Amino acid sequence: MKTIPELKTRIQELSKQAVEFSRKASEVCLTDRQQAKYFRQQAREASKRTQVLIQELKRQEV
Repeated sequence: MKTIPELKTRIQELSKQAVEFSRKASEVCLTDRQQAKYFRQQAREASKRTQVLIQELKRQEV
């Protein structure tokens, strides 16, 4: 199990990843639909992992 500071750091990293993938998807959506779809999928996965870690953080803080 990770410590609270490690969880917070990982949450921030994954959040940044999700935002970056989403931004990339927006940039390429008009030129390359497949690439945009891939980036959106990656953003969704990073977001889901972030939510799991947030729940873990909440459990540890209680």
